[in-house]
Amino acid sequence: MCTHCGCSTDKARLSELADSTETQVINLQQDPSTVHMQQSLLAGNDAIAQNNRQQFSENKITCINLMGTPGAGKTQLIETLLSRNDSLSQNMAILEGDQETSNDAARIEAAGGKVLQINTGTGCHLDAEMIDAGVNALADSSFSLLMIENVGNLVCPALFDLGESARIAIMAVTDGEDKPIKYPHMFSQCDLVLINKSDLLPYVDFDLKRVKHDLSHLNPGCPVLAISAKTGEGIESLESWLKDNHYG
Repeated sequence: MCTHCGCSTDKARLSELADSTETQVINLQQDPSTVHMQQSLLAGNDAIAQNNRQQFSENKITCINLMGTPGAGKTQLIETLLSRNDSLSQNMAILEGDQETSNDAARIEAAGGKVLQINTGTGCHLDAEMIDAGVNALADSSFSLLMIENVGNLVCPALFDLGESARIAIMAVTDGEDKPIKYPHMFSQCDLVLINKSDLLPYVDFDLKRVKHDLSHLNPGCPVLAISAKTGEGIESLESWLKDNHYG
């Protein structure tokens, strides 16, 4: 159970199903107290998120919530954006979310980024209060684009409004093509989908057309970009999207 968002599992019911030889598709009913806990947490979070959004607007800061699977290449993507040394990268600050370690923040700092590490401990996502604290800690830095690298997770980060201007969901071709339909809330709530590691497409079994088809039904009109943070393929298109839609 995540001690931050209140997600839980009916273990007795799972044990019962594990003893059955019949293949079943089930939706576990949540305990009413858990539902109430989630509603309370989200309501409190949303109030802080709205304050964050107002502060970003007043200070002319564009905030991007980058969410995706562990290993999808979120950190490498930020490193690649920083390496281009253009107006976008020069005016960017990063809040780096992980349960433990400052490994990714160290990578971003080595790439020249203004970065603050946020460790969530047992938490599986960042919340609006963490973002508020992080922005305050970055107060001495000058930036107009805030990139939040959320904890690698396709479930809980999508539930929590951070006050962001836009959401980007990133997956890799090595994740498997069924991720959008397995995790519909994440992919239906984003403004842009990035499919990373496109340089590996010749070597993996991944149907890009199927993914785009699934996304067109989950999130009609949402742009989908195939990119490679390693080779730079598609990064120019990402920068154009940022500048055309939100930044600059």
